[in-house]
Amino acid sequence: MEPPLLNNTEEIAALYRELSQFPSVSSACIGPEVTTQYGGKYCNIYTEWSQRDLERAENVKFCRQYLIFHDNQSIVYSSPSGSCTEIKGELLSRDSPSGAQKAVLRKTSNSKGEEKQFLEVWEKNRKAKSIDLSALEKHGQVYEDDQFGCLAWSHSETHLLYVAEKKRPKAESFFKPKAPELNVEEELSKTEQREKAIKGEQFVFHEDWGETLVAKSVPVLCVLDIESNNVSVLEGVPEHISPGQAFWTPGDTGVVFAGWWHEPFRLGLRHCTNRRSALFYVDLTGGRCELLSDDTKAIWSPRLSPDQCRIVYLENVAFGPHQQCSRLCMYDWYTKFTSTVVEIVPRQSQALPECCWAADSQRVVLDTAQRSRQELIVVDTLSGSVSSLTKGSSLGSWALLTIDRDLMVAKFSTPSCPPMLMVAFLPPAGKESEVNWVCLEESNRIQEITWNIQTLQPPPELDNPHYAGLDFEAILLRPTQTPEKTKFPLVVSPHGGPHSVFTVSWMLYPAVLCRMGFAVLLVNYRGSLGFGQDSVASLPGNVGTQDVKDVQFCMEQVLQKEPLDPQRVALLGGSHGGFLSCHLIGQYPDTYKACVARNPVVNMASMVGSTDIPDWCLAEAGLPYDPSALPDPRQWTEMLLHSPMQYVDKVQTPVLLMLGEEDRRVPPKQGLEYYHALKARGIPTRVLLYPGNNHALAGVEAEADGFMNIALWLIQHMK
Repeated sequence: MEPPLLNNTEEIAALYRELSQFPSVSSACIGPEVTTQYGGKYCNIYTEWSQRDLERAENVKFCRQYLIFHDNQSIVYSSPSGSCTEIKGELLSRDSPSGAQKAVLRKTSNSKGEEKQFLEVWEKNRKAKSIDLSALEKHGQVYEDDQFGCLAWSHSETHLLYVAEKKRPKAESFFKPKAPELNVEEELSKTEQREKAIKGEQFVFHEDWGETLVAKSVPVLCVLDIESNNVSVLEGVPEHISPGQAFWTPGDTGVVFAGWWHEPFRLGLRHCTNRRSALFYVDLTGGRCELLSDDTKAIWSPRLSPDQCRIVYLENVAFGPHQQCSRLCMYDWYTKFTSTVVEIVPRQSQALPECCWAADSQRVVLDTAQRSRQELIVVDTLSGSVSSLTKGSSLGSWALLTIDRDLMVAKFSTPSCPPMLMVAFLPPAGKESEVNWVCLEESNRIQEITWNIQTLQPPPELDNPHYAGLDFEAILLRPTQTPEKTKFPLVVSPHGGPHSVFTVSWMLYPAVLCRMGFAVLLVNYRGSLGFGQDSVASLPGNVGTQDVKDVQFCMEQVLQKEPLDPQRVALLGGSHGGFLSCHLIGQYPDTYKACVARNPVVNMASMVGSTDIPDWCLAEAGLPYDPSALPDPRQWTEMLLHSPMQYVDKVQTPVLLMLGEEDRRVPPKQGLEYYHALKARGIPTRVLLYPGNNHALAGVEAEADGFMNIALWLIQHMK
């Protein structure tokens, strides 16, 4: 018996609209502690959320505040304080250490449409400062991203530290006409301007840091003196280093920052925690720069302890897989000693939260992938012991937003539950299991969605001889209503990366597909994060075989155990997930009725010269990467043999390709190459090309239009 699929366009659009309106919390800040006249204690939690607005075709940001009464060990009472307020133009914001002031980087446009950036300082009930950074012309645009960007108060609350693009000299044409003759003063002024402009520099190519970091090329550290309004660019950073993620040292004598090597040329940095980088200190008075960590590794997320004695950061080996298990390292500011706290952070941590230290300056709280879950853990930096803060809680995925004075604020969600806001006090050392989470903002659970985690053990013939015995998991979503003998159509979705992971968290596309009547299988094949370093290391050199066979094996096993229709199976994948989807329809041409590939890699050999991550193409094919190496026909052959393009002659499945016109990671020519190959062979295929969208296709309009086209493509070809 086939359950009815929702196939009315208007009803699908209404369902998408309904589920897309669930907001997600993006940040939180805990205000100063207040003691009442009766001895009670309370504080204010300021949160920022993001929500899709389909009418405006944009993500809107809004803030909401909560009042927390507590006894320093548990939450006594909590309540929202006021209603939501939309935030406009804010790029960055940061409260001062005392909570008395707030700094805001704001973007505005004038009547001519010209964009400007202002740095504002707010105190109590007024805006105390508003500085036009664009007019000062000390630097280019301020970095607001989470890769380089920062907005850090000095401990004295007199200075602000941020990162901006280095100011470039003005350029002009060789043939710019001379200005008419002027009086002496005007002529002198014009001469000074002409001296600043360099002829022949108008069209010089400037490298940038790739996907999502376009036009970010040479970052510099900048300091605003709040009293004088003076902005200065710090000197002393080595020429071959790009600084970011900076903060003030104890005593405000200097700045600590993460620095990335950009020689011989810049490679894509987003989602690449393998780029050579190190921890540096630059002295404010003498401009002396000092290396604080191993300069042959890759580091990120340096965080200073509350007592200003220790800095923790994450470390990887340079090059190799772009994402892998990380070390948690610590630098002691006073002894100058660096130690490894945890050799391998359990499974994986993408980045440390901005505030992650416990009040004792000994323990660090972070979130990390544990197989198909994301959990909160606390690490004792002295003993190296690791304890879970969410093991006994509801099964789902947790992300730490902040911790201050041991009050933790976290986000929790599941595939059937949109994000919820949770708070708890961190228990004393040794009693972490006694944590008691309280929900501040509950979300409506989607009763029509049922999900579970499937564990798969590959049979002996699929085992990797160098990494034997590895298992993997998949997350299965299906409609809750299961009349007897009902069999649901199945959408198989491998993740991108390939060293990434699906966790049991809220995801819009799978949720809407499930509400439409599809079952959705999210596959964490071997090589995914969260399953240990051996799993990550097992995949390079085996892409196109091991990962493809894992997805096929998983699909076959689930078809045997669950009420699913083997005659109605489709594929949906993006990036490396698109790579696998295109492989599967070529290697198993009779299995899949429809395929949707979002910005897929189809030919690693042709991609290597146009992507911002050429090292990825070689590393995942099991080949060494050398930026100075000459093209090698043997390596190109090897990359082609790992690619879906070699199986294109066998494809029978209709393919929908969705491409981002601004994609720097997997340029749209990859998808178009596959489109032309399919068209030449008479396979039904369609391309959607989204202007202004990069690799993630995350623009609100592209995301919504993309889903509708996916749904209609699946319905059309799975009848």
